[in-house]
Amino acid sequence: MQRALDFLQAHNEVALATVCNNKPELRVFQIMKQEGVRLYFATSPKKAVWQQLQDNPNIELLANADRISVRCKGAVSFEVEEDVKRWIFENNPVLPRLYERYDQIVYFVLPIAEMDYYDLNPTPPVFKHFDLISGEVSNGFVGDRFSK
Repeated sequence: MQRALDFLQAHNEVALATVCNNKPELRVFQIMKQEGVRLYFATSPKKAVWQQLQDNPNIELLANADRISVRCKGAVSFEVEEDVKRWIFENNPVLPRLYERYDQIVYFVLPIAEMDYYDLNPTPPVFKHFDLISGEVSNGFVGDRFSK
């Protein structure tokens, strides 16, 4: 699991999917802070994504590079501590260019519930599924196909 978390740390620009009117909506987001299996994000309260998260907090995200990908699922929480909000604002070079103060932005955190790690570089490729709720880990391929 640590390999997947390290990959997210190194590749913090992710495709993040929400749901709107029972249809997926995908956009690029940046993981602003990572604490173990907790991923923090920031956005404008005026963006559609914020309302979508309020309506349905279940998301899925994908980081991909160099034939490796990490997919995470879970329900976001809007309970982010003030010191974390300030840290995110002060440690991201883009946010202060867009907003005057840290409290003009809204923040959310994804406690990862499930995570998949795919590495297509070795033969056979590596696949691991982590269920962080139950603690179960599953591996592998069946024949030429992924299995979960």
